[in-house]
Amino acid sequence: MFTIGDFARHGRVSVRMLRHYDAIGLLRPAHVDPATGYRHYSAAQLSRLNRVIALKELGFTLQQVRDIVDEKVGTEELRGMLRLRRAELEATVEAVAARLVQVEARLRSIESEGHMPTDDVVIKRVPAVRVAELTATAASFDPQDISPVITPLYEELFRRLDAAGITPTGPGVAYYEDAPEGGGAISVHASVQVSAPPRDGDDLRILDLPPIDHAATIVHRGPMDAVVPTAQALAHWIDGNGYRSTGYPREINLECPENRAEWVTELQTPVVQV
Repeated sequence: MFTIGDFARHGRVSVRMLRHYDAIGLLRPAHVDPATGYRHYSAAQLSRLNRVIALKELGFTLQQVRDIVDEKVGTEELRGMLRLRRAELEATVEAVAARLVQVEARLRSIESEGHMPTDDVVIKRVPAVRVAELTATAASFDPQDISPVITPLYEELFRRLDAAGITPTGPGVAYYEDAPEGGGAISVHASVQVSAPPRDGDDLRILDLPPIDHAATIVHRGPMDAVVPTAQALAHWIDGNGYRSTGYPREINLECPENRAEWVTELQTPVVQV
């Protein structure tokens, strides 16, 4: 038998944790001295402790852990719980990875301050273009809010175009507006060039985007989660060359291979001279 301190050391947990597990009935001592109240544990209880810790680190609540180790949860239910937790962990990993990309993009912006390119920006007229689009709302213009909205929009857009027998005739065009509800929310328009007649149905909208008389344009290479340095380089150029932006940039998806690091996107920001 082990004292609670010895058992805690062998189990690599705290005495406080063991006392809490005892209090909630998750891991009772093998013996409690009636005279002193001292708790004693057996080596055989280490296996239950290991299961408890493993399940807890998977993200299960202590009540769920108790039900599992007490075999109140059937095999199929446990399998389902583990599948769900795996999916949650995978989603968390993806979100953290995306966030790291954005942090890296911000760091590159900081490191490149004072070294912005001056020959990569072109002022040009962008002609009107007919597009099919779907629209949704993002919480802000931050890439971490835009990406989870625009990606499924494009997936659904291409599904609906296929169902309607409409073939895209050019690249994707993403554009943005302040959402009617305000508060910094953004209307996200995921569109692609088509040659079909205009329509304004519930399932799909086809319209002509107006021309941009003067657009300051720059090419971004890489995933759109990492667009911040390119977008800020364009902003510096606009501010330093006697222009003022008059709206959000359009994003023209020139190349979109499966590897997002190889994406090529043109940013087109409408500007006027000041």
